[in-house]
Amino acid sequence: METPLEIDFHGLDVSPAIREVLEERARELESRFGRITSCRVVISGPGRKHRSGGPYDVRVHLCLPDGREVAVHRLDHGDERHSDIRFAINDAFKRARRQIQDQARRIQGEIKHHEAQPAGTIARIDPSGEFGFITTADGREVYFHRNSVLSGSLDRLKPGARVTFAEENGDKGPQASTVRLSGKHSLR
Repeated sequence: METPLEIDFHGLDVSPAIREVLEERARELESRFGRITSCRVVISGPGRKHRSGGPYDVRVHLCLPDGREVAVHRLDHGDERHSDIRFAINDAFKRARRQIQDQARRIQGEIKHHEAQPAGTIARIDPSGEFGFITTADGREVYFHRNSVLSGSLDRLKPGARVTFAEENGDKGPQASTVRLSGKHSLR
């Protein structure tokens, strides 16, 4: 690190062993990812008014090259394990490690980009209720079978309803699979 580790304790007295744990966790991150320019850790105690203790709040802020930052600020205070300071520290640094891994993947271009599913409008449904057709944005009609409709919501599909779907080539042309009712009427 270009600057030394900064540690702030709010509302608690900390043993040298806890300082050593924090320094070790920061060294692990730096040895793993190397290009951390600074690290600041703030630990807030459970408060002196509580007799039974409570959760520790451990916040980690890392500065990376090119102005990138990693900040672990939102922790699950409903988790009773955060009343153990070592657990709270380990959990915060695990979250920081995951965020740094995500940053590294973005930098290296390893993030998957998913194309949006095509959307269309139900053009018509066969009177038997076994199949229908979707009109796409470019005006084509795509066949779909009742088994392709997710959540068994074929009975909720009406002509004019908006849907998303995955298009594939069938025996007689394009067909839709994974047809999902979209908008406020969907069953997600």
